[in-house]
Amino acid sequence: MAVKGIETKDKHINNLATIVGSARSILYHMEDLLAYECDGFTIHKHSPKAVVFPKDTQEVAKLVKYCSDNQLPFLARGAGTGLSGGATPLNGEVIISLVKMKKLLSVDLENRRAVVEPGYINLKLTNSISDKGYYYAPDPSSQSCCTIGGNVAENAGGAHCLKYGVTTNHILGLEVVLPNGEIIELGENGIPDAPGYDLLGLLTGSEGTLGIVTKITVRILKNPEGKKTVLAYFDSVADGSQAVSDIISAGIVPAALEMMDKTAIEGVEAAAFPVGHPKDIEAVLLIEVDGISAGIDEQINQILEVCTNRNVREVRAAKDEEERASWWANRKTGFGAMGAISPDYLVQDGVIPRSKLPEVLNKINQISKESGLRIANIFHAGDGNLHPLVLFDARVAGQTEKAIEAGSACLQACADVGGTITGEHGVGIEKREEMRFVFKDEEIIAQTNIREVFNPHNLLNAGKLFPTPGRCGEVKRVMKEAVFS
Repeated sequence: MAVKGIETKDKHINNLATIVGSARSILYHMEDLLAYECDGFTIHKHSPKAVVFPKDTQEVAKLVKYCSDNQLPFLARGAGTGLSGGATPLNGEVIISLVKMKKLLSVDLENRRAVVEPGYINLKLTNSISDKGYYYAPDPSSQSCCTIGGNVAENAGGAHCLKYGVTTNHILGLEVVLPNGEIIELGENGIPDAPGYDLLGLLTGSEGTLGIVTKITVRILKNPEGKKTVLAYFDSVADGSQAVSDIISAGIVPAALEMMDKTAIEGVEAAAFPVGHPKDIEAVLLIEVDGISAGIDEQINQILEVCTNRNVREVRAAKDEEERASWWANRKTGFGAMGAISPDYLVQDGVIPRSKLPEVLNKINQISKESGLRIANIFHAGDGNLHPLVLFDARVAGQTEKAIEAGSACLQACADVGGTITGEHGVGIEKREEMRFVFKDEEIIAQTNIREVFNPHNLLNAGKLFPTPGRCGEVKRVMKEAVFS
């Protein structure tokens, strides 16, 4: 059955339009597809075959089955805020956009859980339940626009993951459309830590390569009784880094412990929410503690003492909620703020032991000097999740390539001290080859074998997460011969 308004003889476009029931629910003209050539990782761009907008799980399943039966590559997309190219259509995919599936389906305050569709905006969940005294803990910097479905795909974190964990720690159940169109439910009635294999953990952070999430049961938390935030300025990054370790060593587990260096401070002060950070300061810490009101002041006093012992220039607690909110608004705009001081920037996402902060930050400074590119550092210092932002100008010949090389070198520096190449942004296409920094060929093969169980024809989001074939192919052949001989 032809859909009115479709202006192409491509049978697949017509059949996909029939599934979603309207010409307004599919894009296929070149000019309409431009916005879908990449996500927040803009260095690589590829055009999709089409973008379809299903309204419910059944339509997603029908679209997936059609693509599978007709050998059409496909992928899911949320708000497109991902930073590693996870939603980039490398193979001319049909993009299944989940933005129409944006309902809050239910809230169960007694059992502290909520059910949302994948297109539901992260911050909207907290805003929807805050008047009842509850909130949703994962808070990536893009929380005002990123979707919870996308958060599940990338296992997103945020400033408060130091104390409360990342997305996987807050997922109680998933409804998933497998790459053959089958719909499955994971999670036993929203009960945490069910026996058996942790399939929830496997799907969360699988970067859209194992299935498409269509419904999510999340854990919600009661608002803490008390909350206070401290701002500390340091004249050296080393002193600020050591203060981070000292705070944790003192037995304090802040809800958040963030750090920005001088270049990052320059950016956030030039952007939308300046707060008056000194222009000559080398590092700023933003520290938040929460919990039972009776213990908050004692923790704040300990933090003030630790910072003082580390040559802090100035340290103070927010005088009221307005000042606290302004500090956080300043920090949350950190990535976007780089646009105020550089035409282009590349965000990296490595993780290191806290004790290695001074060493790795010094190495990143060396990489900056060697590449001739400025690198700003904005990161979750409390859990060692670094975000070096390599600043460059794509209009200058060779600078894009230099930025990519510098970013890779930053990740190598993280791996060299026992860290890893991503904490919350995912691997996508950006860090595929860097997977070799932390995994042996045999370990990569084990992971791709798991993918093949779910996605045997590799039609769903192909080319993401794992390195291009190399010695891995030979390793895989030997492993199979050993098993089946």
